[in-house]
Amino acid sequence: MSRWAEATPGTGHRPAGARMLAGMSGLWFDTVHGPDDETTLARISEPRPDLCGLTLDRPRVMGILNVTPDSFSDGGDHSDLGVAVARARIMSGECDIIDIGGESTRPGAGEVPAAEEIARVVPVIAAIREAGISTPISIDTRKARVADAALDAGANMVNDVSAFEFDPELADLCAERDVSVCLMHAKGLPETMQIRPTYEDVVGEVMDHLMARIAFATSRGVRRERIVTDPGIGFGKTLDHNLTLLRHLTVFHDLGLPVLLGASRKRFIGVIGDAEAAKDRLGGSLAVALYGAARGMHILRVHDTKETSQALKLARALQGD
Repeated sequence: MSRWAEATPGTGHRPAGARMLAGMSGLWFDTVHGPDDETTLARISEPRPDLCGLTLDRPRVMGILNVTPDSFSDGGDHSDLGVAVARARIMSGECDIIDIGGESTRPGAGEVPAAEEIARVVPVIAAIREAGISTPISIDTRKARVADAALDAGANMVNDVSAFEFDPELADLCAERDVSVCLMHAKGLPETMQIRPTYEDVVGEVMDHLMARIAFATSRGVRRERIVTDPGIGFGKTLDHNLTLLRHLTVFHDLGLPVLLGASRKRFIGVIGDAEAAKDRLGGSLAVALYGAARGMHILRVHDTKETSQALKLARALQGD
């Protein structure tokens, strides 16, 4: 990890000589652990490109809308088309992006055929657009066929938990359609990723993997300014791995790209917070979201959109921003 730069964040009034952290209003840094040449400092500091027409100078909330029968937290909640659209309408007033998924990637989940995944997500996306809901939509998929159909139906970006490893043709599609894409780190497939995952240096290895996937994406024609990164909390990581990544979130700003944090309701929150049921993990999810926001996370992917947005507004007011 030593070859990566890690900034120590501050909030509120920026002192003389301090730099803005990852283009985020009210966040700054004046100490860096690791390389601190001018190129590195600029990469950590500079504003990130807009995402789906949204500026990234403050944390954006990505709301989760799963239309699956088996997702770990909300599986089956939005399987009915009318229910899904009604939920999207509510979310449109509470979050900045709606992330729609038709294939569970919880630990142990098996692959869903592309045709079935399309049948789950496309009618929902189309109905949301027909209802006049204009909030940007992200399609959470690993498959080019699904993404292509979802984009045709009205989605605006792609969220690929495999970072183009599952289906490399998805990179070609994202390049051709010139859409934003989130590339996430995952160790193994959902079926096996939680079977004794090991790392010698979890932060360094996740960084190296993301660098490699960014290089792959750009080699296939995806514009760098279209890429968002995600350290993949819970995807092939133990509780200690997750906590280590969270403690070192500012390392990911050394990639010079927007960072998405997706920790909402995940198992490690339940273990630490004594909450067996995923829907009982609101308090812990908010704690992690606010912790991430204070470290310059550009996008917070969450289930509890209203509560997270409210918490962020209070945090910004308290720090005088």
